[in-house]
Amino acid sequence: MIIIDGSYGEGGGQILRNSLALSMITGQTIEIRNIRAGRPKPGLRPQHLTCVKAATSVCGAQLEGDELGSQRLIFIPGRVKPGHYSFAIGTAGSVMLVFQTVLLPLALSHSASEVTLVGGTHVPWSPCFHYIDRVFRPAVSAMGLSFEMELKKWGYYPKGGGLVRTRILPSNEFSAFKPVPQSEEKDRVKAISATARLPDHVRKRQSAQAKSVLEGRGVKVEIEEIEGSATCPGSLLFCWISGQGRYGGFTRLGAKGKPAEKVADEAVYELLAFLDSGAACDKYLSDQMLLPAVLAGGESHWSTNSISNHLHTNVWVTECFGLGKIKLEEDEKLSLIKCRGAGLA
Repeated sequence: MIIIDGSYGEGGGQILRNSLALSMITGQTIEIRNIRAGRPKPGLRPQHLTCVKAATSVCGAQLEGDELGSQRLIFIPGRVKPGHYSFAIGTAGSVMLVFQTVLLPLALSHSASEVTLVGGTHVPWSPCFHYIDRVFRPAVSAMGLSFEMELKKWGYYPKGGGLVRTRILPSNEFSAFKPVPQSEEKDRVKAISATARLPDHVRKRQSAQAKSVLEGRGVKVEIEEIEGSATCPGSLLFCWISGQGRYGGFTRLGAKGKPAEKVADEAVYELLAFLDSGAACDKYLSDQMLLPAVLAGGESHWSTNSISNHLHTNVWVTECFGLGKIKLEEDEKLSLIKCRGAGLA
């Protein structure tokens, strides 16, 4: 049994999700203690409990401590079984984080699976649907991991209610991740300005501001304006680059009293900082790519403009399972991540 301290590092739900995924893949029993111990509401919240239930459904695990507020969980995995699954959080908790919990185990199960998710699709502190679809998916596709996603209904905070359908295709082998930015080509940026249950001028102002700032910096951009079906009002500006050896995406959500122009500015200026850095991957993707890289054969390596606390915690979790050899070369301007994979995928 592997004992994992859930309060390590930033002590968030990522420790739980990644531990569940690696437990399913390696077949090793885990006990997670002090789950989210330092958070205002410690222990398992609905979103985290849904991740546990999703993992249990996928591999028929035996459990102890799977209840709201629990700070201790024992997870004894069974054999991962591909199939049709449906998971509903019941709140605006992120469905994308639930999806990422079961993605790698199902992708390595040698048959296709379909997963339907209900909850938050575009909510704070989590990768939104479009980030996973437009940035993460192309990145892991370069390694040989393939999945499809369809957004049927948007889910904003506080009601959630979003609906996503996914299809995970079997991947017999992951190759190393080695993106190299192509500096001789112009960056190709795309953006989405979206609203739900709000006046049309909100998304149009977001779009106009993003276009003005980017083109003012000499960056060409294609912007799609979307009015999405949702249970409650919401808005966002999402801009990204995916290709030419670069992967980065940046989201800002609207809020009551927050001007549409500010929403756009916050997302766009973060994108511009990433472009100026010359990095291959943004800090969010670097964190998410670590597990695929650890499982792949060969050595993955990529640059990032910032190494997050999440990434340091993620490295620690993989070390708990004895997987891969990871080296972080940190620098204020451009950092490097090197990972010799365990060859499990």
